[in-house]
Amino acid sequence: MTKSKQLQGQVALVTGSSRGAGRGIALVLGEAGATVYVTGRSTKAQSTQTDLTGTIEDTAEEVTARGGVGIAVRCDHTVEADVQKLYEQIKQEQGKLDLVVNNAWGGYEDIEKDDFLAPFWKQPLKRWDSMFDAGLRAQMVSSRYAMSTFFLEQKRGLIINTGVYSDIGGDYPVNVFYDTVKRAVVNMTRAMALNLKANQLDVTALALAPGWMRTEAVYKHYGLEPGDPDFMRIEELHATESVEYIGRAVVALASDTQVQLKAGLLHEVGSLAAEYDFTDIDGRRMPPFRV
Repeated sequence: MTKSKQLQGQVALVTGSSRGAGRGIALVLGEAGATVYVTGRSTKAQSTQTDLTGTIEDTAEEVTARGGVGIAVRCDHTVEADVQKLYEQIKQEQGKLDLVVNNAWGGYEDIEKDDFLAPFWKQPLKRWDSMFDAGLRAQMVSSRYAMSTFFLEQKRGLIINTGVYSDIGGDYPVNVFYDTVKRAVVNMTRAMALNLKANQLDVTALALAPGWMRTEAVYKHYGLEPGDPDFMRIEELHATESVEYIGRAVVALASDTQVQLKAGLLHEVGSLAAEYDFTDIDGRRMPPFRV
């Protein structure tokens, strides 16, 4: 088996993968030969963000075009019944699951309308609720179903929760809601790993943090088309990374037979790139992001 197909025969679930980091992760898993379940709420019939490109069908089709098998399933990860149905479908169709990347996220709705860096007393509470429900809670619900539907019986599995880089630095004006929830993801993952270890389960849970990614929303903000290779003409974007950079980190982790040594910790994509010797799609090796 070639290195480019090192995950041939494996089944992965990437939540929130119609666009952004989830899309990048799904595409690189496809390149590695995996069968990838692509979930989210944005479909060709109805997108949750009409101002941005990207649907679960788009991502699934490209996963297949890159050599994997992409399967699009509409799932609102704030609705437990949707999540249960999703896992039951994977069980029926595949009979196993090797990897779950919990990437679904909320809180970016109306980001241009409501200042994202405003102090907490000016932040809309719907943003707080969305980040917890579609982010932190969604990751826990998905992880519980991964355990009960697959990993307890299989006695193996890998859970990756996407989080935030470890140090925003100095007196940078953070979004208190965002910072609280993202750091809660890291703490939750650490606690999951302790539970798994205490119960002597060969299941690994870890957190993974990208840097500043060129998502569809970032491209739009700077007046660029998604994937525009000329982004380097904008100085502010020199420190950004593609959404596939985190995908390469996920593939490296999923291919590591000693990944359990990374359980419970937050790992930054830039550090993993040096450890596993991979680069971003433009050949650069972006270091961990710092403000």
